[in-house]
Amino acid sequence: MKEVIMKYVVQNAAKYGKANEKAVMGKVMAENPELRKKAKEVLEMVRECINEFEALSEEVRKELIKKYSMDSEAKRELETKKLPELEGAEKGKVVMRFAPNPNGPPTLGSARGIIVNGEYAKMYEGKYIIRFDDTDPRTKRPMLEAYDWYLEDIEWLGYKPDEVIYASKRIPIYYDYARKLIEMGKAYTCFCSQAEFKKFRDSGEECPHRNISVEDALEVWERMLEGDYEEGEVVLRIKTDMRHKDPAIRDWVAFRIIKESHPLVGDKYVVYPTLDFESAIEDHLLGVTHIIRGKDLIDSERRQRYIYEYFGWVYPITKHWGRVKIFEFGKLSTSSIKKDIERGKYEGWDDPRLPTLRAFRRRGFEPEAIKSFFLSLGVGENDVSVSLKNLYAENRKIIDRKANRYFFIWGPVKIEIVNLPEKKEVELPLNPHTGEKRRLKGERTIYVTKDDFERLKGQVVRLKDFCNVLLDEKAEFMGFELEGVKKGKNIIHWLPESEAIKGKVIGEREAEGLVERNAVRDVGKVVQFERFAFCKVESADEELVAVYTHP
Repeated sequence: MKEVIMKYVVQNAAKYGKANEKAVMGKVMAENPELRKKAKEVLEMVRECINEFEALSEEVRKELIKKYSMDSEAKRELETKKLPELEGAEKGKVVMRFAPNPNGPPTLGSARGIIVNGEYAKMYEGKYIIRFDDTDPRTKRPMLEAYDWYLEDIEWLGYKPDEVIYASKRIPIYYDYARKLIEMGKAYTCFCSQAEFKKFRDSGEECPHRNISVEDALEVWERMLEGDYEEGEVVLRIKTDMRHKDPAIRDWVAFRIIKESHPLVGDKYVVYPTLDFESAIEDHLLGVTHIIRGKDLIDSERRQRYIYEYFGWVYPITKHWGRVKIFEFGKLSTSSIKKDIERGKYEGWDDPRLPTLRAFRRRGFEPEAIKSFFLSLGVGENDVSVSLKNLYAENRKIIDRKANRYFFIWGPVKIEIVNLPEKKEVELPLNPHTGEKRRLKGERTIYVTKDDFERLKGQVVRLKDFCNVLLDEKAEFMGFELEGVKKGKNIIHWLPESEAIKGKVIGEREAEGLVERNAVRDVGKVVQFERFAFCKVESADEELVAVYTHP
């Protein structure tokens, strides 16, 4: 019974950082329903197992996580994460779209939209469209590189779009629909300043330009397109209801003048559609059947429905989801990241401390882990607050079995082993899951971490898989057999001087020191520096450089 409980304690702790007794109880009872009669006794045992697990050394906890995190149940859980069915969806007829503004590369937040929309398209054997909503050349100015970055990261996550649309290249289409709305008397050109129109909007009164003739509105519209007006002088508004209970819906702006070169289309246009107008037209033209958007964008749907009503179109089925807040990143936005990069706080968009997918790729994260992470959050309307530890747990399930093990000595202290008998080689596990081995020279001059040296100086310690020593600058040899050493406490890693090369870890957790020479064979791969972290070996030229992945 204790073995079963400990399994679920370890799995829950690996996923959330600390085991939750209620979650563990639920798993235990589901597997052993006959124990419901002894719930109090089982709960006491659960609490004992949680306390026992937390009291273990970090090394032993990691070994238990390795043992239980990828058992058959965990694999099944990873494979069976599924989204709820879409309302009104028919196989072969579903059209989903992901519509980013490419003012920077996709972030972890973008991944949610990529994955959920892509999964629904797969689920219903439908169509998946990537549409770049890039019609703001100033406030959210697109980056030319970001277009390709998005497509690369979407493919990396496992999705291949059926169609890629660039809104900035389709602006004449939006002009045509704007003209039709003017001709229908459903749109008008407005010369009110923002402050002036706000007074009309807040009071629910019509502005003086609302009822100008169609002919006059068309003339102003054409002059707008020809560049006769300055920015802010005139806009095109959609007629709604100036008494609508939500002032944000009242006669909203559909087009505005922006005299700034666009990174993709240059100076071809000076009149740009707002996102609400462009998106409304495109969703209809592309045959989008379902839209998944944040609940904070409910007003967008309310505005767009006026256009659909005027043209007699059917609005796509909409599902609103809550925000996902990741503790470690807070409200870090693309625009704030860009400013920090320009100020030199970050090296670039793939700086491993950032929440961009480029950064997570550089850190060695598996796309399947990110996919599993977001699918587990679902598509409910409630806001969700999660920690990166959840993502780390998903990624650990995948990389633990693939990552080779090496020694990294941060803050190295040089040790001379006195009276060491000749021992040419030490065999250590390279990958405990495959049984592969690696070799180090068992020699007199070695390095240990400063942390271990200061913590254990004067005590008998075990140099892992090598020998026992009385730790000091001149360490006395105490035998090769594992005797007189508390397992899991006084077992430390080490490096022979002849096989130690300079190395450092960059990113969320930084450290400098010496790395086992064997690690150079794994450039481009994620490895586990024992008792430190999983890291991706990035280069091994003058020194080995690795990027911190996660614990």
